[in-house]
Amino acid sequence: MNSTDVNQIFEKFSTMRAIVIGDVMIDTYLWGKVERLSPEAPVPIVAVTKRENRMGGAANVSLNLQALGAEPILFSVVGDDEKGKIFLELLDKRKIQKNGIYVDSTRNTTVKNRIISNGKHIARVDEESVEYISGKIERGLIDAISNEITTNPVDVIIFVDYDKGVITPTLFETINTLAKEKGIFTAVDPKKRNFKTYKNVSLFKPNFKEFVEGAGLPLLKDDLEGIKKAAARFRKKHNLAFIFVTLSELGVFISNGISDQYYPAVIRDISDVSGAGDTVISVASLALAAGLSPKIMALMSNLAGGLVCEKPGVVPVDRKQLKKEMKSQKF
Repeated sequence: MNSTDVNQIFEKFSTMRAIVIGDVMIDTYLWGKVERLSPEAPVPIVAVTKRENRMGGAANVSLNLQALGAEPILFSVVGDDEKGKIFLELLDKRKIQKNGIYVDSTRNTTVKNRIISNGKHIARVDEESVEYISGKIERGLIDAISNEITTNPVDVIIFVDYDKGVITPTLFETINTLAKEKGIFTAVDPKKRNFKTYKNVSLFKPNFKEFVEGAGLPLLKDDLEGIKKAAARFRKKHNLAFIFVTLSELGVFISNGISDQYYPAVIRDISDVSGAGDTVISVASLALAAGLSPKIMALMSNLAGGLVCEKPGVVPVDRKQLKKEMKSQKF
């Protein structure tokens, strides 16, 4: 792709505003070394040398949108706890507005504690609430999001579902209906609990595991013909403009009912796959709202997802690096 076309895409992204709705979390990293086993049990002792907090889930989608040049407006829920305060501080640090973050004293802030030794991920400890948010919080979120949609320009709404309870069926259906009335694109990164709730959306992006589990299909990842047929049935039944299935090391599949395309992954030196899905939905959503072709949407998302896998931990895509990669590829 030539430099002019790539620059024009990112110039368009820089004019866009995206609402992000979903589960946020803190990704905590404990970096250290293992030099001996515990005398208490056959487990390694990790001597921690560094601790780092990063924003994950819907917040990482917001970071990716910001990195791509767009303005994210984030709506979510955290607990009234120390981790919730840390999350809000991280938002301030990254200059993402926190007006859409509700604090619920009955919930825990979701935290994924990753323990890394000698560059390798050896364990993860999670703290979370997974019940649906209360009716009161749900109504507050719906009112706040509806107000944003009706009073300010919005190019795309992204539902980021990590199955922690922020996206309820009522919240999704209410906001998605309003978006359709306003002519706003909607995109979904789903999980199993709400999988079949998501209907009438512009872009539906499950990974392979989410797709087969959510749709209840006994498919193999390399069965591209089976994936194509299953995706076609699911897309038609749920009235999806696009279905976009990521296949990790095998690439991506995208269909709009007119054309079905498979694009293999670009070979990478993979360090960590966590957060790649956040990057893919961010790029694909902006590409859709910007009017880019399905081919460019898929290839650009594929490239971006691969780039973040080269770095340890959950990180947003590097815009300069993505632009450079796009200019070197044949789209």
